[in-house]
Amino acid sequence: MTTKSPTCDCKKIFYHIFELLQEEYPNAEPMLYFNNPLELLVATILSAQCTDKQVNKVTQVLFRKYLNVEDFANADLKELGKDIYPTGFYHQKAKHIIGSAQLILTDFNGRVPDTMEDLLKLPGVGRKTANIVLTRGYGIIEGIAVDTHVTRLSQKLGFTKNSDPKKIELDLMALAKKEELEILSMTLILHGRNVCVARKPKCGVCVVNELCPSSDV
Repeated sequence: MTTKSPTCDCKKIFYHIFELLQEEYPNAEPMLYFNNPLELLVATILSAQCTDKQVNKVTQVLFRKYLNVEDFANADLKELGKDIYPTGFYHQKAKHIIGSAQLILTDFNGRVPDTMEDLLKLPGVGRKTANIVLTRGYGIIEGIAVDTHVTRLSQKLGFTKNSDPKKIELDLMALAKKEELEILSMTLILHGRNVCVARKPKCGVCVVNELCPSSDV
């Protein structure tokens, strides 16, 4: 993906906001528990429309039952669906997990792919999931994971005018340094969960309300 360099003023405002948010969330770290790229892939698939806390409750048991890629590839669809039921959309998620595991065995020698191109071949894996697996599983920074929080806050803070996740990713990559993309994603997610909530943003207690073009203060 290629990015365009924004104006100096835009970058200056971005970094001012980013620095203030980093001071507010100094320990912005991933919430999903995992021990290897396969567990990370499964946990990330389960995290769609589900809280990390709930996913961690499910995977605490799940990863003791399904120990490797073969276990997931040979899993019974209905049984796996029951195992992951609390995460929601369990039937589709079970299909994606089994399908991904089977493709990993047949096409990738049993190893979770470590390139964006190959990860996107797995069922149910989009750029958000692929970025998370690459960054957290392999230490490879290809882009930035854009979820609903990152999308909403990027728009509200004036970092992007786009609604398409891929275009938002490009806009954020043009603003932040490559090595900052993971922490940027987590910082925006935390601020979205705690202050800039979707239903009613708490602008009165927001540390960047004076810089935010969407603030109602």
